[in-house]
Amino acid sequence: MPDRPSRPTPLGDVLASVLAQAGITDRVAQASVVPEWASLVGAQIAAVTEPLSVAPDGTLFVAVTTHAWMTELSLLEPELLKQLNGVPGRPPIGRLRLVLKR
Repeated sequence: MPDRPSRPTPLGDVLASVLAQAGITDRVAQASVVPEWASLVGAQIAAVTEPLSVAPDGTLFVAVTTHAWMTELSLLEPELLKQLNGVPGRPPIGRLRLVLKR
């Protein structure tokens, strides 16, 4: 009989292995800013924005409710990037691309 592991491999370990073999571990880690958006930027900004996606170059696309908020957020971009990139070991978000929510 072939050697079998004494217990099953945890699903998280299997998934991590598959992601690593596919070469997308960093992209998945980088994209984790999308579900964490509200906790990273705060309730006021989260109420008028919706994170959409992260491009391979590290650009985070964010839908914004109004032009006024787009202007405000463009001025706050350096501070927002600092907040988004505060998680050690996660590939950084390089810039925000603000688009008007339709």
